[in-house]
Amino acid sequence: MPSVLPEGDPAPADGALPASVLAGAPDRAFGVYVHVPYCRVRCGYCDFNTYTASELGGGASQAGYAAEAATELSFGAKVMRAAGLPDREVSTVFFGGGTPTLLPASDLAMVLGRIRDEWGIAPDAEVTTEANPDSVDAQYLDTLAEAGFTRVSFGMQSAMPHVLRTLDRTHSPERVPVVVDAARAAGLQVSLDLIYGTPGESLADWERSLDAALANEPDHLSAYALIVEAGTKLAGQIRRGEVAAPDDDLHAEMYELLDSKLSGAGYDWYEISNWSRSRETRSRHNLSYWTGEDWWGAGPGAHSHIGGLRWWNVKHPRAYAERMGQGLSPAHARELLTDEARYSERVLLETRIADGFAIDALSEQGRAAVPALIADGLVDGRAALGVGGTERRIVPTLRGRLLADTVVGHLLR
Repeated sequence: MPSVLPEGDPAPADGALPASVLAGAPDRAFGVYVHVPYCRVRCGYCDFNTYTASELGGGASQAGYAAEAATELSFGAKVMRAAGLPDREVSTVFFGGGTPTLLPASDLAMVLGRIRDEWGIAPDAEVTTEANPDSVDAQYLDTLAEAGFTRVSFGMQSAMPHVLRTLDRTHSPERVPVVVDAARAAGLQVSLDLIYGTPGESLADWERSLDAALANEPDHLSAYALIVEAGTKLAGQIRRGEVAAPDDDLHAEMYELLDSKLSGAGYDWYEISNWSRSRETRSRHNLSYWTGEDWWGAGPGAHSHIGGLRWWNVKHPRAYAERMGQGLSPAHARELLTDEARYSERVLLETRIADGFAIDALSEQGRAAVPALIADGLVDGRAALGVGGTERRIVPTLRGRLLADTVVGHLLR
């Protein structure tokens, strides 16, 4: 089942925001995330807040979901106006899940239209949806492009049938180039998502998946090491000895191969798990998370962040639908981040990206740790020392990316 929501302070039923969120708001970008919590099949490794039809009880209609999400977006715009936040056009929109493209394309277009009506969408906005390769066709993608979507992120995961079976994915490898071509024909940018370290996946399997992904010449590529989450089907299979546990050393080899292959093909890493053909094709939406911008998250279990205030919605689609029907905030709880928490999160996230972390923004203890990180080959010494008149920043090396927790630990100790 999906993971448990965190605890927090009570969230007001009217969604009212504290005055503290106004500080610095004009300088922060604003984005919108829409969580679509439906999947055709629950993948054995997944602990996201998603549901199949058999898991939904009464009062949780997939057919009515777009209207509910649109209602929350109008509610959010009202809450933000009441708080006195400045008008900001939406710079990024991301539909995630789940499988957003299980909804009709017209539903996604309607929700995007509500975002446009309530906040306005910047002319150069990035508008993305996730999609499974077998959940869209050319007509569907054309409809998205006509509605204003600019990007689609396909969950390719692997090119090896036996790996896809272990992950409970429903598409065939042959489907990926078909939908990539259709997306390009519609004028959409393409991102591919991969997973490595699946039980039974060899280094040679992984190399074949990378080669297959690169053959599609995507604009952007994400690759994540498989993490076995407690309570998932995969965790149970490993516990019973039905499949082998992931191997950390193999994960490291796979990451090194990944970085070498993508670099050789002209892709630059810009976050530990993300590569792009250029700065223009980076995921600006995800970068907004890593750099602490503002976003409203709509949908069951969705998280939002405005000016150091974070909140998360009730998880189940039925509870969410009830809140929307009553005109109440869907927030389950929230927290106002302390200065210490915001600093720790900033170090944790910004040391993962290629633009790095400004050394002058580190604490005294953090600055003192930098020489040792350079000596251990965990950060780029030239970048850290500001050679050539550049700003001094913490930029992880390949070794530093592999040992990201060690880098953060040194900076926060």
